[in-house]
Amino acid sequence: MHYYQNMNYGYYIPYRDIKNETLMMVKPFVNYGLTEAKFTSVSHAMTEVAAIAYLLGKGYNPQTAYKLVESWEVNESF
Repeated sequence: MHYYQNMNYGYYIPYRDIKNETLMMVKPFVNYGLTEAKFTSVSHAMTEVAAIAYLLGKGYNPQTAYKLVESWEVNESF
């Protein structure tokens, strides 16, 4: 059983396309990380994307997760 509250469903949905839903949710952040890696290190970009993905998994909305992780940076490092 899977309960997904981020999309305001709040109830069990047995036959969702979880693969497509997941990939569509993270794709913008993967693209962001690829762009970010051109200007910083790959390690830094991957850390940002991983932190954002972690926060998404904790229930933060995408914009808040992004802004929170960006707020942790000082001179392009954590």
